[in-house]
Amino acid sequence: MAEDSREGAAAPGKDDFTRFAGNSIPEHYDRGLGPVLFAGFGERIARRAASYEPRRALETAAGTGIVTRLLRDLLPAGATLVATDLNAPMMEVAKTKFRADEPVEFRAADAGDLPFLDGAFDVAVCQFGVMFFADKAKSYREARRVLAEGGRYLFNVFDSLASNPCPRVVGELLASAFEIDPPPFLRVPYGYASIDAIVAALHDAGFRDVRVDVVTLMSRVDDLPAFAAAFVLGSPLADQIRARGLDPLELVAPVESVLRERALEDGCAPLRAILFDAEAH
Repeated sequence: MAEDSREGAAAPGKDDFTRFAGNSIPEHYDRGLGPVLFAGFGERIARRAASYEPRRALETAAGTGIVTRLLRDLLPAGATLVATDLNAPMMEVAKTKFRADEPVEFRAADAGDLPFLDGAFDVAVCQFGVMFFADKAKSYREARRVLAEGGRYLFNVFDSLASNPCPRVVGELLASAFEIDPPPFLRVPYGYASIDAIVAALHDAGFRDVRVDVVTLMSRVDDLPAFAAAFVLGSPLADQIRARGLDPLELVAPVESVLRERALEDGCAPLRAILFDAEAH
């Protein structure tokens, strides 16, 4: 989801929005949030990327390898795949999903300063990472630079909190638990959804033929306790809660309750995200 980009990774004060490490955050993220929030969208972005039959594929902000695993399964057998992130603990989880002989390379890399030659890839993919990049325009320019002419850049972002009930009700719970200075984390992953502005930024970076798909899913929640625990413990939100003097574990049960009562529909989480697919020009 997030890359610990040094382009602004240190948020002011006590709130870091990009450090997905420590206190079992990667494990909660992968096992609790992954099956609900990320797998369904990941399948769609990976299938789209594979449909272009690239010989050289790049993934930025690869996190725990949810999309990386899908890409490796779907890309042509002879295609190379490089997965990058700057959160080492997240990438350690990702590596466990692959055999030693599988053709995937993991690299520590900043999406705003990629260590690759111009035109090195045919496809670049980023699932739910762009929202965390401090300099989004720079990340778009870097994606364009490392793509060959006619290559495709595919990335997705979550739609707003208004369109995603689970984080919305959790945010409302946090606002009531912390009347003064509630943890602000959820504003970031659900705060970058202006289609026109994103398309304009892609054009400025050298992309054309930008295809935009609004994707709505009903994602089955098979393990609500694990999902609720991961909502609290599987992101920098846990550190933001802790920094405000509360043990995040105290919020797991209330989050489970509010999700069950106010967000889920027949055991499913309604989700909405936006998929961008742009051609390098």
